[in-house]
Amino acid sequence: MENNIMLLCDIGHTSYHFFDGKNDYKKGVNTFIPEIIQEKVYYICVNVKILKRLKKLKNWINIEPYIDKTQFYQTMGIDRIIASLSINNGVIIDAGSAITVDIIKDNIFNGGFIYPGMIAMNKCFKSISSNLNYNFNFSIDLYNLPKNSQNSISYGYLKGLYLEVISYNLPIILTGGDALKFKTIFKNATVDEMLIFKGMKILIEANK
Repeated sequence: MENNIMLLCDIGHTSYHFFDGKNDYKKGVNTFIPEIIQEKVYYICVNVKILKRLKKLKNWINIEPYIDKTQFYQTMGIDRIIASLSINNGVIIDAGSAITVDIIKDNIFNGGFIYPGMIAMNKCFKSISSNLNYNFNFSIDLYNLPKNSQNSISYGYLKGLYLEVISYNLPIILTGGDALKFKTIFKNATVDEMLIFKGMKILIEANK
């Protein structure tokens, strides 16, 4: 890899997600050996075990200390903070194991909230009754009350989230593993899987 290429890495609990400026790719945390990379890598990491390992490698640079956290809150996840830096105005929905929703106006984080992800919510319904063990129907009409069980749980899960998000009257940006599913109800939303990397690059450039 050429030295003028900025290598970025978003490290979670299951994978290293790399971006070299053109392509993104993933490596499993249990099999990848970070010591083999000789280039400078700018990274964020929510995996405590991996973070301890990377602190010993001089070419792996943790960019979390670059962040002015005074505009966020103390326990806010680093991935949410970085994503928030990537846009000027909008609602960011990160649809993963949990769904995080963050509101940014004029480059300022206005707050956000956390909503159960699909798997977690499905388990919740299933724990109440096996008769509620349905996949969510994202094609449901959110403006008409449902008349069957699958649509009833789908409506209950999606309608509140939908109304809250559109109430801000801001552009909606979707990211995360289930982004495309939520795109079916947020029809005017933009899906951007590179949001984290855009925020990382902005932060790095601002601290040069």
